[in-house]
Amino acid sequence: MKFKKKTILLTGASTGIGKAISQKLLQESCNLVLIARRDNLINDYVDKSEDIIANVKILKCDVSNKLDVEKAYNSAVAEFGNIDIAILNSGVGFNITPETFESKYAEETMNINFMGVIYWIEQLLPEMIKRKEGIIAPVSSLADNRGYSGSGFYCASKAALSTFLEGLSIDLKKHGIKVITIKPGFVKTPMTDKNKFKMPFLMSADKSADIIIKGIEKDKNIIQFPLPTVIGAKLIGLIPSWLYRKIANKEIMNG
Repeated sequence: MKFKKKTILLTGASTGIGKAISQKLLQESCNLVLIARRDNLINDYVDKSEDIIANVKILKCDVSNKLDVEKAYNSAVAEFGNIDIAILNSGVGFNITPETFESKYAEETMNINFMGVIYWIEQLLPEMIKRKEGIIAPVSSLADNRGYSGSGFYCASKAALSTFLEGLSIDLKKHGIKVITIKPGFVKTPMTDKNKFKMPFLMSADKSADIIIKGIEKDKNIIQFPLPTVIGAKLIGLIPSWLYRKIANKEIMNG
């Protein structure tokens, strides 16, 4: 088990995929740092969990706040010495229409989905480079391939993240640090529960957590799922822009 006797840091641990990953790692012999803005939600399910094996530290942190991230990182390493595996899962998404268009949604989306990862990596790298080991596994999305109607801010944030991580993985290989890009399709979480459109191949957070944990154990470069959505995303990504817009516009007109 790659997680045994390791220190794992997990952001966005209050709900959804983060909560599901956390609940599985609570049963492992590891040090577990659980982070979220709503730390009370983490405390609630940890308190109700039985037979916890992990050493758990719960920290309140807004990943879009650089000083918050620095404070949380220092608190984690003061407790456990270093971070071996960082699963950077925090994320938000808004359905935006021309009528509801406001820059504040773009700012919050980019600050959490992209800069929230950057701030954590900034803290993690010096110590990982010094040890010449570590795993950084941020959660992007299969929606990084195109600009989907109503999800432009979200798609842009995930496209930026995936592109950044691709370059970072090359830069860090010589330092012995593994970068894993996690790209889920539709997962049933409080965030996707707000979607009013059909979500094909919707997967449970619990199953998603299993796939992510196994992917990290196998040292995969990219963990993407489910397979039908992965294939669909690749095909959609290959469509010429003019054709994609034509198809998307027709779908919108047809409701």
